[in-house]
Amino acid sequence: MSLPAPKLPREFYAHPSVVTVARRLLGQLLVVPTRSGRVSGLIVETEAYRGPEDRASHAWGGRRTLRTETMYARGGTAYVYFVYGMYFQFNVVTGVADVPHAVLVRAVEPVEGVALMRRRRGGGTFHGLTSGPGKLCIALGIDQRFDRADLLGDRIWIEARPAVPARAIAAGPRVGIDYAEAWVDRPWRFWLRNNPFVSRSRAGVTRGGGARSDGGPI
Repeated sequence: MSLPAPKLPREFYAHPSVVTVARRLLGQLLVVPTRSGRVSGLIVETEAYRGPEDRASHAWGGRRTLRTETMYARGGTAYVYFVYGMYFQFNVVTGVADVPHAVLVRAVEPVEGVALMRRRRGGGTFHGLTSGPGKLCIALGIDQRFDRADLLGDRIWIEARPAVPARAIAAGPRVGIDYAEAWVDRPWRFWLRNNPFVSRSRAGVTRGGGARSDGGPI
């Protein structure tokens, strides 16, 4: 039986560019252990939020509230928040303490614990299990209890996988941030080309929202 891959080190998250971390997270394995075994998925879609200058960020203008305080933690901290009164979204804090950068994990490809994911999601199609930030949190059992968790700890972590080649990565504007003025068109959403778990609507238009003031759909 093969041993688990090593967790991403603190240095990975401490990189000064949140955009770079957002790209490098693609293809890495998000893991949440349970009593009955591991639940995990390969990260296939991310969005970078560079506060406090980024108008799309929760921390725009240096905003510090009970919810956003986690964004000011050191890189390698989980930032989990509640949107629409019913969904959680999982983010990775990057950089150094007191600089509020975060990467929203928008979609993962299920790897371990698929049966448990299906039960948590109440059925549905396989490709629909984790194809959105709210969906993946339900499937992986991520909720407010994981906010501020150390990603080098034993509650939730990201395991290192081989780097994804640049030709396999697509980039474009973040979605659902029309209010962000000059920041709307920044190409800070990254996804694996042709991956069926990337969060898309039936019409093929990516949907969602990120670490922003009004959250985003599942």
